Amino acid sequence: MSNSSSLNEFLLLAFADTRELQLLHFALFLGIYPTAILSNGLIVTAIACDHRLHTPMFFFLLNLSLLDLGTISTTVPKSMANSLSNTRAISYSGCAAQVFLVAFLFTGEFSILTVMAYDRYVAICRPLHYGTIMGSRACAKMAAAAWGSGFFTAVLHTGNTFAIPLCQGNTVDQFFCEIPQILKLSCSDSYLREVGVIVFSACLFFGCFVFIVLSYVQIFTAVLRIPSEQGRHKAFSMCLPHLAVVSLFVSTTFFAYLKPPSISSPALDLVVAVLYSVVPPTVNPLIYSMRNKMLKDALRKVISWTFFSSGNIAFALHK
Repeated sequence: MSNSSSLNEFLLLAFADTRELQLLHFALFLGIYPTAILSNGLIVTAIACDHRLHTPMFFFLLNLSLLDLGTISTTVPKSMANSLSNTRAISYSGCAAQVFLVAFLFTGEFSILTVMAYDRYVAICRPLHYGTIMGSRACAKMAAAAWGSGFFTAVLHTGNTFAIPLCQGNTVDQFFCEIPQILKLSCSDSYLREVGVIVFSACLFFGCFVFIVLSYVQIFTAVLRIPSEQGRHKAFSMCLPHLAVVSLFVSTTFFAYLKPPSISSPALDLVVAVLYSVVPPTVNPLIYSMRNKMLKDALRKVISWTFFSSGNIAFALHK
C-alpha cells in the first residue's frame, strides 16, 4: 500500500488470539462499560436536577462527566464488537473518527481539570472574591474554552495524521486508533509536520500541568495557615477528589507516552492504554461521590426516583 488513499481499513490489535479469551475480554468490557456510562450519567443527571449543585465546582464536574462518557464510548464499544465478531478491522473513516474524538476528549478533559484546579484555588485562596471571579458567565467561558481547545487540537492532529502517506501496512498495534501507532505506518520522514503538532500539544499539556501544580502549592500553603483543624479538614476535603482524579489522569498518560522505549511492547502498550482510556472514566465518578455529601444525597434522590418511576410503570403495565 503506497499511501493512505489506498487504505480502506486498519487492523487493530486484538486482546487475545483464542476465542475463549476474546469472549472473556468482551465480558470484562461488558461489565466495565455500562458501569462507566451509568455512574457518569447519574452524576450528570444529579447535578442538572438538583439546584443545590448549581455551583461552579459541580458545573465543571458535569462537564468532566460528559467528557468521560465520550472518552469511554469512543474506544470500548468498537473493541467489544471486534472481540464478539472475531475481527480486528476498523474502517478508514472509523479510524479517523476515533483519532479525532480521542484527541478532542482527552485534551478537553485535561483542560477542564486545569479549570477545576483554578476553581479550587479561588475558593480557598480568594474566598471573598469567589462569587465575582467565578460567576456564571465566567464559568461558561472557561468551559467553552476547554471544549474549544480540545476541538482545535483534534482538528490539527486528525488533519496532519491522515495527510501523511502510509507505507508500512495497515496494522495498528493498539486496540483503538492511536496517533503514535498510526505514525509508525508512515513513510520515512513524512511525519515531521505531525511531530510538530505533537510537540505543540505536549507543551500545552505541560503548561496545564505546571499551572495545576502551582495552584496546589498555593492552596496547600493557604490551608496550612488555617488555624482550626476543622477548617483545614474541610479545605482538604474540597481538594482531595480533584487531586486524586488529576493524579490518576496524569500518571497513566505520562507512563503511556513517556515510558522508556526499552520496556515498550505491544502487550504492555495495550495494558497501559486500558489504564489511561478506560480506568479514569470508570473510577472518576466514584472518587468524587465518595467524599461529597451533597453529591451523594443528590445521587440517592436520582436513584430513588428512578426505581420509584420504574416501579410505577411496571405496576401500570401489569394492571
